[in-house]
Amino acid sequence: MDTKALRQKILDLAIHGKLVPQDPNDEPASVLLERIRAEKERLIKEGKIKKGKKSAKTSDKPHYPFELPKGWVWCKLDDIVVFQGGYAYKSNTYVNQSMWQVIRIGNVKNDSLNLKIQPAFVDEKTGKETQKYQLHKDDILFTMTGTKGKRDYFYSVKVQTIEKKLLLNQRVGCLRLFTPYINVDFLCLSLKCQYILDAIFSTETGNVSQGNIGSESTLNLKIAIPPFAEQCRIVTEVNKWYMTIEQLEQEKDKLQSSIDQVKSKVLDLAIHGKLVSQDPNDEPASELLKRINPKAEIITDNGHYQKVVPFKLPNGWSWTTLGSITNYGSCTTSDVLQIPDSAWVLELEDIEKDSAKILSIHTKKDREIKGVRRSFKKGEILYSKLRTYLNKVLVASQDGFCTTEIIPISVSSVIDNIFLCHVLRSQYFLDYTSVCGYGVKMPRLSTKDAQNGLVPLPPRKEQLRIVSKIEELFHQLDIIEESL
Repeated sequence: MDTKALRQKILDLAIHGKLVPQDPNDEPASVLLERIRAEKERLIKEGKIKKGKKSAKTSDKPHYPFELPKGWVWCKLDDIVVFQGGYAYKSNTYVNQSMWQVIRIGNVKNDSLNLKIQPAFVDEKTGKETQKYQLHKDDILFTMTGTKGKRDYFYSVKVQTIEKKLLLNQRVGCLRLFTPYINVDFLCLSLKCQYILDAIFSTETGNVSQGNIGSESTLNLKIAIPPFAEQCRIVTEVNKWYMTIEQLEQEKDKLQSSIDQVKSKVLDLAIHGKLVSQDPNDEPASELLKRINPKAEIITDNGHYQKVVPFKLPNGWSWTTLGSITNYGSCTTSDVLQIPDSAWVLELEDIEKDSAKILSIHTKKDREIKGVRRSFKKGEILYSKLRTYLNKVLVASQDGFCTTEIIPISVSSVIDNIFLCHVLRSQYFLDYTSVCGYGVKMPRLSTKDAQNGLVPLPPRKEQLRIVSKIEELFHQLDIIEESL
């Protein structure tokens, strides 16, 4: 279930007047609007708010996004709010701590105001000198600068409580209601609906990478206003729906966590030899190892080996090392100038953590790259040695080139590459790499530690049975996951 789309649909119904019934006894919004205009003129005369810029006159008939229910009315955002821009606070005016906190773009994200994200403060003198930029309770903040064309940078949020004296920084806009006839929560919901977002981004300016939203175009937005009583009913109903969706999301997260746990358990059973039955007629893994590498390290759990094996294996299985059965560490590198423009170039950010699904495929022509890359072949295991806990391990679907943080691994034909990939993705091997990794912030697995990693190896035929069973179970789990 796409809960984000569900929220948007509820908003869409609400703003079109289709979420709650209309009450003919409600005072029409047109009467409210006349009252609001009179209130605005009075405040302008008293010098409490500034007069807005006049829109350019046009002979064209006004175009409205959709037809409104009876009792509703269209108005411009400028009719019901005043705009307050931010101040360009200099970084050299910031202090470690004070009661005056500067709200920057990074604090307004995901439709919430987070005061803990890189907090910036100014001293009391600077705060008092810039008091006109101080926020009030129920102000609506919105971000005015972000990634060009990326619609989710326009975040709007209501200021709930004022624990500190909050000051508005540049490129964060503030919309302030001057009338009690508009429900601030209703206005917040309106700014998040699809037709408003479409209108906002149709006026976006800026260069290739950075987009800007102007105050004038924002104030010219057309807002659908229902009677005040209906505004309140809409807010109550939307909140009720949102609570239900939040519960669904929590259940979805629980189910997703359960699916992940089941997948991890399947791999655990697989590498312990408990997922499929053993066949005494299968050629033992020890014979496989002797055939592919006479010097392969064959480890038994009879107590005579100097290393302690992680767990007991079934008959026919053998412990060996990753270095004995693969070419781990023997990689071929290529200068980026030697890589064809049409070649697949894989970076770590292209791989989803845990699932190891490829999020996007890019050719050299698609992205700017420097230095060297490792070449890999279809069927090789691609193992991320950086932050191994992210579990970015997969079998290459085609030839390509990857970052040097990824190690391409080829295996002998008598060892199934997909089976070995599952071993490297199992919790057992993750635990091993977490102990061996070096580096605090960006831990890596050294080549030597990787090569020394113990691998539980079943007979060849059992490897294939295990892979088939894993794929069967994972397919069923993926169907459940997709339905979420």
